[in-house]
Amino acid sequence: MANYDYDLFVIGAGSGGVRAARLAAQSGARVAIAEEHRIGGTCVIRGCVPKKLLVYGGEFGQAFEDARAFGWSADNVRFDWRTLRDNVQAEVTRLSGLYRANLERAGVAIFEERAAFVDPHRLQLGRSGRVATAEKILIATGGRARPLACVGADLAISSNEAFLLDALPKSIAIVGGGYVAAEFATIFSSLGVETTILYRGAQILRGFDDDIRAFAAAEMQRTGVAIRCSADLDSIAREGDGFVISLRGGETLRAGLVMAAIGRDANADGLNLEAAGVARTMNGQIAVDDYNQSSAPHIFALGDVANRLQLTPVAIREGQAFAETQFYGRPAAFDHADVPTAVFCRPPIATVGLTQHQAEEKFGAADIYKADFRPMKHILAGNPERALMKLVVHPVTDQVLGAHMVGRDAPEIVQMAAIAVKAGITKTQWDATCALHPTAAEEFVLLREKAR
Repeated sequence: MANYDYDLFVIGAGSGGVRAARLAAQSGARVAIAEEHRIGGTCVIRGCVPKKLLVYGGEFGQAFEDARAFGWSADNVRFDWRTLRDNVQAEVTRLSGLYRANLERAGVAIFEERAAFVDPHRLQLGRSGRVATAEKILIATGGRARPLACVGADLAISSNEAFLLDALPKSIAIVGGGYVAAEFATIFSSLGVETTILYRGAQILRGFDDDIRAFAAAEMQRTGVAIRCSADLDSIAREGDGFVISLRGGETLRAGLVMAAIGRDANADGLNLEAAGVARTMNGQIAVDDYNQSSAPHIFALGDVANRLQLTPVAIREGQAFAETQFYGRPAAFDHADVPTAVFCRPPIATVGLTQHQAEEKFGAADIYKADFRPMKHILAGNPERALMKLVVHPVTDQVLGAHMVGRDAPEIVQMAAIAVKAGITKTQWDATCALHPTAAEEFVLLREKAR
C-alpha cells in the first residue's frame, strides 16, 4: 500500500462518501476525498434537508388557520419567500461546514474538484490536473435530476433550481409522480402557488401500496394540488411571462413555471469507468455485490450511484459497512430489506415492509388491517384532513409484513413501527402492545378487524 498516495480515495462527498472516508481515516488509513460541487451531497445541499425545511415552512399556513379554533388570533399573516429561502440556504451552508470539519478532524485530504479514472489505480483531478493513486477507490457520486425528453425540455427547472428561485411563480406544473414531484407539489401549493402534477401513469407514487397511493392523491387534491394522470408531455414553449405545455393528444395548459421531477439517474458519466474496468447496469448504475464491490476488485460504490436503494440513510449505512469491512477487518453487509421510507407531502406518507400487492404475489394471500380516521386535533380545528393506517400480515405465520400510513406525523410513527417489522414480530405480539392514549399512533395497535 505504501506504493500509492492513498490507501483509499473517495469520489463524492455526500452522506455515504463522507461516512466511509471519515471512518476509514479514523482507522489510521491515508484517505482523500474529491467533491466537485459542495461537501454534503444531494441530501444536505439540494435534497432531504432543504426540502424538509421548505415543507416545514409551508405547514405554518394551515397551522395559523387551525389555531383559531384553539383560541389564537392569527390576523395579518404574511409570508416572505426570500426569508425562507435564505434561511434554508444558511442552514445548508452550516451543515456543509460541519461535514467538512468532520473530514478535516479525521485527517481526510479534501480536493474540491472532479476526479476521473486514468486507469484502475490512478485518478486525475479536473481543476489542478494532478494525478493521485490509491490502493482502494470508492465511488459515491450520488445521483442527478433526470431531464425531460421532449421539445423545450431545457425550459423546465429541476429540484436543484427550485430551492433558489428569486420569487415564487403564480402557478407551476410539475412533471412526474414520485417522491420529488409529490413533495415539491406540497411545498409550492402550501406557499400559495397554483400547482398541477402531470404524470403519465395511472396513479402517482408508483411502488407504494395502492391504498396509500389513492388516499394520498385524494388528500393532496383536497388541499389544492391538481393531479393529472395519464398526461404524457409533448412539448414546452415560452408564452409571455410563462409557458404553454402541450400534451400528447393535443391538450394544452399554461403555467408560470415548469419543473421536471421524473426521477434521478446515477451520476456516473464522466468518471471514465471503462478505464478502470467498472461495469454498469442497463440503467447506468454501478453494479456492486453485497459488500459494495464492483467488477474491479479494489473499486467500490455505494449510495445512489450503485444499483440499490436511493435513500440517504441507506448510503450512510453502506458507508459504515464498507469501512468496517475494508479497514477494520469486520466484514459487514447492509441488509436492504424492510427499509422504512417517507414522502413529505401533505399529509405525509411513511411505509416499511411489503405492500399488499407484494405480499399477495409472494405468499398468495395476505391479511389486511386498516383504519381511516380524522385525528383529534383536526376535528376541533375543523380541518378535514384524514389519516390512513394499514398493516399487511402473513396469512399463515401471523408475521407483520408491512406497515403503511398517510397522515400527520406518519414518518415519526412508522420509524418505530419499522423496528417491529424488521424484528419479524407477529400480529399477536403487535396487538399485545398497550395503546398510548390519546394519540394517532395508538390506532396502529388497535387494528383488530380484517379489511373486507
